[in-house]
Amino acid sequence: MKIRITAFIFFLGFLSFYNAQSITGKISNDHQIATPYAEIILKKDKITKSAISDEHGNFTVQLPENGMYQLNILLDGNIVYSESLNLNGNINKVFTVKKMYAGQIQEVKLTARKKVIERKVDRMIFNVENSIASQGMSTLDALRNTPLVRIQNDNISIVGKNGVSLMINDKIVNLSGTELINFIQSLRSDNVSKIEVITTPPSKYEAQGNSGIINIVLKKNTNLGWSGNFSTSYVRRSENGYSNNATLNYQNQKLNSSLKLRQYDNRKRSSEVNSIESFNSLFSDDQRLDMNKGIGINVSTEYQLSDKSKVGFIYDFGDGDQNMDIRNISEYKTSAKTDSLLSTYAEHRQKSKTHMMNLYYDYKIDSLGRKLSFNVNYFANDPTNEINFVTTNRTSQLSDRYRSFNGTKYKVWSAQSDLTLPLRWATVETGLKLSIFDNKSDLRYYKIDDVPIILPGGTNLFNYYESNYAAYFSAEKKISDQWTAKAGLRYEYSVIDGESPLTAEREKYKYGQLFPTAYVAYKPNNDNVFTISYSRRINRPFFRALNPNRWYTNPYTFAKGNPLLRPSYNNNIDFGYSFKSKLNLSLYYQRTSNAFSQLVTYVNTIKTIDYANMYNENNIGIDASYYDTFFKIWEVNVTANAYHTKSVNTIPQIVGQKSFNFYYSINNTVSIGSSKNVQLFMNYSQMLPSTFGNYRSDGYSMLNIGGKLSLMDKKMQINVFVEDVFKKAISQGQSVYADFIMKNRNYYDLRSFNISVNYSFGNSKVNGANRNINFDEKNRAK
Repeated sequence: MKIRITAFIFFLGFLSFYNAQSITGKISNDHQIATPYAEIILKKDKITKSAISDEHGNFTVQLPENGMYQLNILLDGNIVYSESLNLNGNINKVFTVKKMYAGQIQEVKLTARKKVIERKVDRMIFNVENSIASQGMSTLDALRNTPLVRIQNDNISIVGKNGVSLMINDKIVNLSGTELINFIQSLRSDNVSKIEVITTPPSKYEAQGNSGIINIVLKKNTNLGWSGNFSTSYVRRSENGYSNNATLNYQNQKLNSSLKLRQYDNRKRSSEVNSIESFNSLFSDDQRLDMNKGIGINVSTEYQLSDKSKVGFIYDFGDGDQNMDIRNISEYKTSAKTDSLLSTYAEHRQKSKTHMMNLYYDYKIDSLGRKLSFNVNYFANDPTNEINFVTTNRTSQLSDRYRSFNGTKYKVWSAQSDLTLPLRWATVETGLKLSIFDNKSDLRYYKIDDVPIILPGGTNLFNYYESNYAAYFSAEKKISDQWTAKAGLRYEYSVIDGESPLTAEREKYKYGQLFPTAYVAYKPNNDNVFTISYSRRINRPFFRALNPNRWYTNPYTFAKGNPLLRPSYNNNIDFGYSFKSKLNLSLYYQRTSNAFSQLVTYVNTIKTIDYANMYNENNIGIDASYYDTFFKIWEVNVTANAYHTKSVNTIPQIVGQKSFNFYYSINNTVSIGSSKNVQLFMNYSQMLPSTFGNYRSDGYSMLNIGGKLSLMDKKMQINVFVEDVFKKAISQGQSVYADFIMKNRNYYDLRSFNISVNYSFGNSKVNGANRNINFDEKNRAK
């Protein structure tokens, strides 16, 4: 029945294809070079319609009635083409601009009309190419300058959101952690047109996660040939770290390809101090050496089959080691008396090889913007994690040796089709998606005397299978020059099957949910924009949170997953306001139901770290950002987030918390010299004490300072900066349980000295095949 409904939606879209009344065209100069970002204005009596040509010079203007229209084309605010058109049905033609030449047109960016910050109906846009502070650096550094985006400890997030998906050209980047940071750092900001911050994702995107989306839109080009860049960086924390990235691009009339290589070898020292305070108490001190290294290769090829169709293939391979050496001291007490004092030395050795493949096909149905696309994805990862540890009881001086081995196999498939239909009454998007997860885990836990002996309960297998079926429909309508509306509905149906063959335990269930989205934007004039949006989302558990296998850190402490864990749901309402594209305000409300998190229990000196659906939470707050340039050299970006949160526990083991929370950041960039080849920056951020769930954070602060030097006509950039100058980015707080308080004080070696060099060669305007694929499910394989 659901398939028939979706097919009927497609059929209605195709019927409406013939009802469109519009003027469609392409703008080029007299050398037949496309003219991007030109402004097209059509006037008839009291009717005024406008559009901006895309990167290829194409545009479409929907018109309410036939008749005689005056057409004007503007570049950089100047009229470069004018014509009277008698519209009687659809028009499709090429407009040749003869008043500007090829060399001139390539330099046109409409900087006088294109603002640094723009507010759209469903997103905020940061035009990187117009930002002084964001030129001549890596895209990772440009993200640091983007309003509402926060980067801390190699984690990218949106202020007010508990997660983020990162896309390039509307396609999800299928990397995570250190590899994602290295990949983004390898991209130059000079090749980035804009960064879109989507706090309320439309129904086209996965409903998974109460996260926002950051979409990096790369510049398009008409130049052919070779290009590339090489970057190398050094970071000094308590230990040394290195990374290297190289990119080679080639483009001709039909073929667009890219080869990316990455390598990293980072070491740092981390400290995790935890205590459980009750009548029976525990103090634990971990001093850890993290050793992460790896290599990766990404091959992208896109071939233009015709003017209307193209096919592409992407393969990405990563080979990484995530190793840790941990020295732990654990003290167990009854009242004030020490029962035992244990010291443990553990060696964690995790190896991981990932393979990701994608095949896609895009077909432009016509010049009006109707298009059809297909994507097929495959992801595989076979990580192995071996832990060897020796625990010594300092009272008895007896030592025991243990070994834990966990092998996991992740396999994820997905297939998706999308159809875009610009119709007379609205622009329609609709599509279907199928995702399949097939994950297996094998646990072995030994005590080693003369020979390894498997301990009771130390062997387990866990097989997990999940299939998701999704269909969506959305429509966007520009009601007038002042009003724009967009609405969508996504349906997702999931089948879950998890089993432990050795224990004969099995959890199998099915569920289906609707996820609506709605947006309205009102623009009374060029200085003010008002928006309102609503969305419903789901947060499905990741594989490790479901896996009941145990991960031991010493004989009395282990972590495991919960196969009975269920998804949580979020409802989000957002009221936005933008003034002169400099000041942006957002008043929001978020309701989280059935939220899950880590649950710690401490019984008979055994500490267990598990997962459970624990609480419901309400957040109401306001985001504010201000972006401006003073004296043409000083660029300022201020972001603030104030909100009140209240968590109500749904299980008796925890105590929900409530508080008023406040976060702010101030980024300053000053350019020196007429060519602005030298830039200095100072960025400061602070989170005041806050809460979520049953956790109370003491807050943190961070100061980063540095500078950038551009050489060789800005083909080479040298960046030097110090992060967390005063070593204040400490994660400290307490989790409140019914029977005890668990405190933590963690520091992950954030204070660092960083230096990087990026050199570009060849034709710098060739971006290569930088398309990435919408493969959200891969992020849950962890």
